[in-house]
Amino acid sequence: MSERAQIAARFRGYLPVVVDLETGGFNPNGDAILELAAVLLTYDGNRLLQNQVLHYHVAPLPGTNMDPASLRFTGIDPYHPLRKARAEPEVFQDFFRGVRKAVKEGGCTRAIVVAHNAAFDHQFIMSGANRNNIKRNPFHPFSFIDTASLAAVAYGQTVLSQACSRAGIAYDSNEAHSALYDAEVTAQLFCAIVNRWQDMGGWPPPE
Repeated sequence: MSERAQIAARFRGYLPVVVDLETGGFNPNGDAILELAAVLLTYDGNRLLQNQVLHYHVAPLPGTNMDPASLRFTGIDPYHPLRKARAEPEVFQDFFRGVRKAVKEGGCTRAIVVAHNAAFDHQFIMSGANRNNIKRNPFHPFSFIDTASLAAVAYGQTVLSQACSRAGIAYDSNEAHSALYDAEVTAQLFCAIVNRWQDMGGWPPPE
């Protein structure tokens, strides 16, 4: 089976895209999106691996909220001149364009969000598409893959740092809460779980 066909067959026609967002709060309908990162995946032989990274600093959409506690937690200064932040509508157009291209190249029908505590990131992506009136959203509207749940099964841990420790993946707490770093580490964790399941005989399933 070709690498192009392999990822489509493995995930029922969906392209898994590992994402992480840093935001101004927990409300996807009213809070600002401040950083977005995504890791696209591919197969090399029979191993699921990271392929391409999409990363954006996002200028707060006018009218959205930013909780000071959230800003302290992420360490983001939304108006720092060196952030080179782009407008939210422009970010989502570019992000979705890159994902749609990868979906086509992977022989898939659409993308599916993979994230740690994925409901949070999925809700913000759906809200970002809606509030910017973007119609060609490549992601499944309600399904996602949660690495916190997968890690609980595979390693007995739900906290990202602890799951990475169990999986033998380096984790730097000083880099955490950067969307880029968290997306890349989560992608490593997801690939490790998928590949481990295959090594243990769980994939492909018996006929």
